[in-house]
Amino acid sequence: MFTGIIEELGIVKDIKMTGSSGILRIEASEVLKETKIGDSIAVNGVCLTVVSMSESSFLADVMPETVRRSSLSRVRRGDKVNLERAMAANGRFGGHIVSGHIDGMGTIVEYRNEGNAIWVTITADYDIMKFIVEKGSIAIDGISLTVAKVEESFFMVSVIPHTGSKTTLLNKHKGDVVNLENDIVGKYVASFLEQSLLKNGSKEPDKGLTIEMLNDFMK
Repeated sequence: MFTGIIEELGIVKDIKMTGSSGILRIEASEVLKETKIGDSIAVNGVCLTVVSMSESSFLADVMPETVRRSSLSRVRRGDKVNLERAMAANGRFGGHIVSGHIDGMGTIVEYRNEGNAIWVTITADYDIMKFIVEKGSIAIDGISLTVAKVEESFFMVSVIPHTGSKTTLLNKHKGDVVNLENDIVGKYVASFLEQSLLKNGSKEPDKGLTIEMLNDFMK
């Protein structure tokens, strides 16, 4: 489990993609402290297992499902990536619950300055948007952020200078894709309610929850 608080920017030193899978070698320092082979490190929000390491880098396998769901297949040598070690049991919970299991990708469509912050607008498919709520949490490339505004096909976050300087988000460009992970609590609640509604006779839970459906469920 992760928190979405980025510890370090790593540098992709090597990437070898063979068909639908590959291997990443990432240069780092902070996240290698007390890390051993078999530990998990989130790379741009994707939970990867350390399979080999040196004093200045680590190696991780990228399996086909990761390639399909995330943007890791698009990274190149020299790219910076957001890194976070798995949360220690006695660590502080600075962000929100992040599993490192990417739900899909979004596309950056706009940056806009407002005072000392920068608004970032990201479009995403319905399967991701349906779990995004205003003032809720979302992980963007592994960064824990608060959703400031939600519309049907896009959402917005406001990025403060500290977050901007410690992560890759503001170094991207319009049209770039980012990894998105919805709030896991919301996904579980929605799944439990949909299964309960199905058991109680609802035939179309995929169209979303309505007041009428919930009223029927509570009877």
